[in-house]
Amino acid sequence: MNALSRIDKLDIKELLSKGWITHDAMWFYHSLEEVGIEKTNKINRAAVKSMATIEAMRIKKALGFQDKPFTSFVDLVDFMNGAMDIVAARFMHFKFISPEKNVVQWAFEKDNCFAYKGICRLGVIDQYECGVIHRIESWLHALQISFRIEPVVDKCIMHTKGECRGKLIFNLL
Repeated sequence: MNALSRIDKLDIKELLSKGWITHDAMWFYHSLEEVGIEKTNKINRAAVKSMATIEAMRIKKALGFQDKPFTSFVDLVDFMNGAMDIVAARFMHFKFISPEKNVVQWAFEKDNCFAYKGICRLGVIDQYECGVIHRIESWLHALQISFRIEPVVDKCIMHTKGECRGKLIFNLL
């Protein structure tokens, strides 16, 4: 019996997600030490955008959406729910719902965003530009889906507003 057959799929996902986030955190830390927060933010957001563009296309294909554009809100929500099932691990404490047509809401548990906690430990939360929500925005840009985001997320809103929650507003069928 091989190792993958002995481990539950969700535990494998959690392990791989933790590995990815640890790499991301170590990359951010060493970049911060080397070039400072301003350049690290710029490079991080560029890297997130590039990665998310490729990731969105891979997830779209994996979920069977590769041959059609997103014109219906139902299809978009199916895609986003599937994408979150794939990439969001339990330790991330991220909620994602669609309370009404053309609205998707997100929220992290109070003071429990993995990026917020890590950047606080580095002592630069007041200058950090959020990469987490930027990843989701970058998916939507890559998929050529028009949307509006409320609030606009540049700096960490867990830090500036005391909570990280908001909504994506679409105009789909």
